[in-house]
Amino acid sequence: MPKIGKDLLSDVSIKTAKTKDKTYSLRDGGGLWLVIEPTGKKWWKLKTVFVKKENSFSLGEYPTVTLSLAREQRNGIRKQIATGIDPAVSRKSEKAKAAGDGTFEAVAREWHNRFKNKWTVGHAESIMTRLGKDVFPFIGIRPMNEITPPEMLAVIRRIESRTLETAHRAKITCGQVYRYAIAIGKATHNPVDALRGALPPVKPKHMAAPTDPKEVAPLLRMIAGYDGSFVVACALRLAPLVFVRPGELRHAEWAAIDLDSAEWRYMATKTKAEHLVPLSRQAVEILREVHDLTGSGRYVFPSARSASRPMSDNTINAALRRMGIDTKLELTGHGFRAMARTILDEVLGFRPELIEHQLAHAVRDPLGRAYNRTTYLPERKAMMQAWADYLDKIKIGAEIIPIRDAG
Repeated sequence: MPKIGKDLLSDVSIKTAKTKDKTYSLRDGGGLWLVIEPTGKKWWKLKTVFVKKENSFSLGEYPTVTLSLAREQRNGIRKQIATGIDPAVSRKSEKAKAAGDGTFEAVAREWHNRFKNKWTVGHAESIMTRLGKDVFPFIGIRPMNEITPPEMLAVIRRIESRTLETAHRAKITCGQVYRYAIAIGKATHNPVDALRGALPPVKPKHMAAPTDPKEVAPLLRMIAGYDGSFVVACALRLAPLVFVRPGELRHAEWAAIDLDSAEWRYMATKTKAEHLVPLSRQAVEILREVHDLTGSGRYVFPSARSASRPMSDNTINAALRRMGIDTKLELTGHGFRAMARTILDEVLGFRPELIEHQLAHAVRDPLGRAYNRTTYLPERKAMMQAWADYLDKIKIGAEIIPIRDAG
């Protein structure tokens, strides 16, 4: 270990050191200083250099940490530097070891393991990937109660420099981890709460969707004339009739569809609740056509490469683009939902609660209870048939009822 040089302080000089109007320091040796504040508080600070990087450490307050104890700590840290150990990393590791399962990473992983079965596999994986890439490397080994709002903000702003939307998601996730930690007694405060308003809002991204019947009609005619794969053609024709989420359409299974009762039952991806889609005569006709080809398998719309997998998530949009439809400006697979929601309300005049329930949104009754899958079933069956009939009429060029003027 390098020689320290002469130690300058003594117990007498420390005890007799007087306070001043401003904080000042008394030098000992080997980077050790005694800091004296105007309040009379005295504490030890050690300045070090490791690989040309300066660091300073607080070694505790005097007289709890005596002069001899402060020098012992100094000597131990200088020995680490002499043997190639970064004392800053070493101290963080020691704190993490002392905190045990109370570090941010430990609590975050506990939270994730507890709730991941309630999420989709993809959502669970994206959360852990985001934490592992953008959060754990910076605050993972820090005890939960020591992380400050500025420290948390620094983590979030690193992400913001790449993508604002991901920064907001990481902020939400960190807040959820802290709420869980507080609930189980591993944290007493949530630094994320102090970050409200610290990030600019994300501009909403609207899925391309035509909501004017005059724009819908030519798109329906283009879909009807699709000359690609028969399975994809059937999926395209069915999509506007049922207006389910694209992933729900792709993963549709024959076991969940009763063509005789004209009903499709499945677990909605967003609400995790059982959902029922009444099938119009037109929808049943399309499903009977494709059943001749795929009915012996699991999926209604299997992948072209393997019947054991559903159609890929880009198939519908790729088919729309092949027909010359701009999926950024005109229509996406998800856009059928916005199209149905607007026209069912503003043109056909169906009640909003029927539409929202058919969209598999988390609709609740006046007492706050979730509706079950059969709520409004007769009315929804009538609505779905009226919707299919309306699409047929505008597709062949029948009279189009304009959207009511909101004013």
